[in-house]
Parts: sequence; C-alpha cells; structure tokens
Amino acid sequence: MAARKGTCENGEPMETESRDAPSDRPAEVYLPGRGPPLGEGEELVMDEEAYVLYHRAQTGAPCLSFDVVRDHLGDNRTELPLTLYLCAGTQAQSAQGNRLMMLRMHNLHGTKRTPSEGSDDDDDEEDEEDEEERKPQLELAMVPHYGGINRVRVTWLGEDPVVAVWSEKGQVEVFTLRPLLRAVDDAQAMAAFLRDEQARIKPIFSFAGHMGEGFALDWSPRVPGRLLTGDCQKNIHLWTPADGGSWHVDQRPFAGHTRSVEDLQWSPTEDTVFASCSADASIRIWDVRAAPSKACMLSTANAHDGDVNVINWSRREPFLLSGGDDGALKVWDLRQFKSGSPIATFKQHVAPVTSVEWHPQDSGVFAAAGADNQVTQWDLAVERDADAGAAETEPGLADLPQQLLFVHQGETDLKELHWHPQCPGVLISTALSGFTVFRTISV
Repeated sequence: MAARKGTCENGEPMETESRDAPSDRPAEVYLPGRGPPLGEGEELVMDEEAYVLYHRAQTGAPCLSFDVVRDHLGDNRTELPLTLYLCAGTQAQSAQGNRLMMLRMHNLHGTKRTPSEGSDDDDDEEDEEDEEERKPQLELAMVPHYGGINRVRVTWLGEDPVVAVWSEKGQVEVFTLRPLLRAVDDAQAMAAFLRDEQARIKPIFSFAGHMGEGFALDWSPRVPGRLLTGDCQKNIHLWTPADGGSWHVDQRPFAGHTRSVEDLQWSPTEDTVFASCSADASIRIWDVRAAPSKACMLSTANAHDGDVNVINWSRREPFLLSGGDDGALKVWDLRQFKSGSPIATFKQHVAPVTSVEWHPQDSGVFAAAGADNQVTQWDLAVERDADAGAAETEPGLADLPQQLLFVHQGETDLKELHWHPQCPGVLISTALSGFTVFRTISV
C-alpha cells in the first residue's frame, strides 16, 4: 500500500492511500494543481495529529449556505467537548423538498484523548462505553421552504434570533428562529414543535421587489435590524427596521455595478458604510447617507481577473479580503483603496474562491474555501525562517506562500465557511459532502 501526502500544515501531511499502487512507492506531497492528480483508487486520509477537533455531519439535501448562531454559552470557549448552533438552508432537487434548519451539534470531543479522558485499562467493555460517551450528537429542527435557499444570515434583535433568507424564487424572507432554537435544546419542546409548530411557521416579513434571485446579504453589526440585499440584476436594496417587527425597504437601488452583485459587507466600525463586490470584477464602497444613485464613494474597477465572488471586512483592522473566479485572494487596505492595488495577493487555489473570512480574534489570520475542494488558513504575520528549511525538504512545498498555514482537503464542492465567533480557532464549512467542524493545530 503506497501513500501520497496532501498538505495539512506546512510539514504536517495528509495522506492518501491506494490499494493498487506498488508497495514500495515512496510517499509524495499532494497539492491540488501542483503535480499529478489523485489516481484511481486513491483517497485522502486525515492525519489526526494535525487537528485538535474534527467532526462531519450530514443533513440530507446539501446546504449552499449557513450561518453560526451566537449562543449564551459564553465566549472564548476552548474546553472540550464543544456545543455549537448553526442555521442553514438546503438546495434540494425539487423546490418542495427544501428546508430551513437549525442544527445543534454537541458532545464534540477532540481528535486526541487527554490523559484524564483516556485509560490504561485494556478492558474492552470500558473502551466501548468510553467511545459511546464520546459520540458527537446532532439535534435538527426543520421548517419547509419552497425553493432552494441561496444564502442565510442570522442576527439577534434583542432576545430574538432571526434569519434573512435569499431564495431562488427571487424573494428575501425573514424568519424568527426562536421556535427552532427551543426545539433543538429540549426534547419536550422538540415534540411540541413537530406536533404543533413546524408546518405553521411562516416568514415574519418578505420582500419581492428584487427583479430576480440573488446571493448577497448582510445584517449590520452596528445598527440592529438594518439589512442589505443584492441580486443578480445588479441592484442593492437597503432595509430599515420599522415598528411592529417590520421593515421599510428602499425601492431605489444603489446603482453602480453593471453585473450581478455577489456579496455585501457592512463596515464593522461605521454605521452607514458598506462594501460590495460583483461579477463585473469591481469592489465598491458606499455610504447610505447619500442618495442611492450618488452613494458610491470609492471603487476599484479590476479587483480580480473576472468575477469577484466574496468579500469580508476585518473587524480589527481597516482591511477588506476578497476572493474571485481567478482563484486569487487579495487583501485591501481601505486607507489606500483609491490606489486600486491590494497590499497582498495570494494564489494557492486553482479554482474559484467561494468563501473568505477573517479570524474573529486574530487580526492577521483568515480562511478561504474554493471550488478546488481546499480550505486554506493564512497568517499575514508569518515569514518563513530561512535557516529552518524544514518545508523545503518536501518536494513541492518550497514554493508555497510563506503565509499559508494549513490546507484542509477531503470535502466535495465547498460552498461556504465561517469561524465560530465564540470558540477560537474552530472552523465550520458546508459542501456537497456535508458539514465539517474542525480546528487545526495551526490556529
């Protein structure tokens, strides 16, 4: 049995094995787009020593989008096992088969047992009992939704969690998540939810003023209830909360992009400023205090070679991160945005970038996902030690970007990722192959 090695951390390999390969074949580094692809019969095998935490979950139909639901379990949680909450929406084969769902993942243990968890006793029954206690658990509450769900974003309005849902039927809807959250937290509440509530839950507000479907969606982190939605017809609309749990949606779209609006991001420090990116290859900065036709303050016309798919605004530095169809990741300093040049460009992905996000606690760290089935972790502060030379001993690693910390593989058709804001270093991704929750030894 021969092993090929795919990267996890620089110097921490992920192995692939083939039953058909000759047994004396030496181990190789596996990097997508660098060298031969996986051969027939080869598959990636996780190196558990490169992960602190690793779990996978299936929900039936794949989810194109999800969001982390902030909880009341506390911040900066590092003690295992972990509990986390997600809200997601499906892309089923039929419009009638879709669901908006709340997931509670709990009893998430690490990949390695600590001395207090492990035992030197060889008794098989005790080992089996221990394994049973360590099994991850998933509680799932679902609401029927007509039409595939393109993107979901969650916010809290006071003590009420709500989710905005962009769907393929060309509407943006807002749902309360309180009944779903109660259901996944309590078995009796789940029984009542399934019996009395599930089929009756409807949107508390919906907007059908977009001229088609879309993907761009973001709640303001500074003004509760303020929402932006962008569509594939190049229009962006501002939602302002109104009395009675409703919203006023400005019918005048923010005009500037010439093609589909792919992503939107509110500024984390200014109430009225947001950024947008588009299939027209541009990134724009807007101020909602101006009339929509005059609100664009700054723009860069050729941010990427092709569609700009995703952006993320750092909550700790004046940086904007972007990913495009060209596979490039670019960091923009908003103090120098007029120059039209990023302060850093990284090229590890060999297919369109589908998701990017800054680490919520570490200002220099970010993660990205791509259609090449890679999740990459980066640290802007890293510089390779010229005297160490450890990575250069592995063929193919010498030319990796210095700031590349980790490459996670093994997913199929990656769509979106998020850091957990309350569990430092924990990443969650969704793909055609399902959800993955992991923390690497690098972050």
